[in-house]
Amino acid sequence: MKARLPKGYSNGGNTNIQQLARQAQKMQEEMDAASKELDEKEYSATAGGGAVTAVVKGSLEIKSLEISKDVVDPEDIDMLSDLVIAAVNEAIRNARDEKAETMDKISGGLNVPGLF
Repeated sequence: MKARLPKGYSNGGNTNIQQLARQAQKMQEEMDAASKELDEKEYSATAGGGAVTAVVKGSLEIKSLEISKDVVDPEDIDMLSDLVIAAVNEAIRNARDEKAETMDKISGGLNVPGLF
């Protein structure tokens, strides 16, 4: 009994695998380029109605943190701490969301472990 290959795979199986490998390599190169670009991009977020502004890079490093003098109260350091945390976390979330969305567009939703 002879095994049957799906339509389009006869005598060209190696070619299809090579083509798939080239497409995967191209996708990886596009994702690497996009990742580098996004790592340098800046994302900002505010908390407390603009009392605290955090700016992070796409590489998730804090670039700057601005705190309004009006919100600095030596008697309420906990509130200031909460505002800083909220602003930084929101900026990081913005960076992660854009990176995930960009990579999804490039990969077409394909999730191959180790590819990116």
